[in-house]
Amino acid sequence: MTNIQITDQPLNMLSCIEWAMDPKCGGIDAFIGTVRENTKGKKVLRLEFETYESMALDEMKKIAEEVLQKFEVYKILIHHRTGVLQVGDIPVIIVVGAAHRDAAFVACHYAIDELKKSVPIWKKENI
Repeated sequence: MTNIQITDQPLNMLSCIEWAMDPKCGGIDAFIGTVRENTKGKKVLRLEFETYESMALDEMKKIAEEVLQKFEVYKILIHHRTGVLQVGDIPVIIVVGAAHRDAAFVACHYAIDELKKSVPIWKKENI
């Protein structure tokens, strides 16, 4: 089961994790990306995320389907936020539910790496 979303609204960690809860899942792993206060020694004022939304959604769906096929997981959620984000805001949440923790960990790590490689979402750092 998948849950894919791109939005300009704040992402809700708790509702994302609750979505992944399932009696089949003994392990829930989450990656929650936040806007940090500095990069390469420079203070970050804000980040701006832009996307080619239809293509990004298609790529995110492909990643989710790959995760379901490659790893023993039942659920995967990938949510990404666009627009102007401040330090502490959440631009990305990935949550994976699996019977066992190892599969959840590996699948979540794979999903964020693939998202960064292939999804057309661009980040502009304002420093």
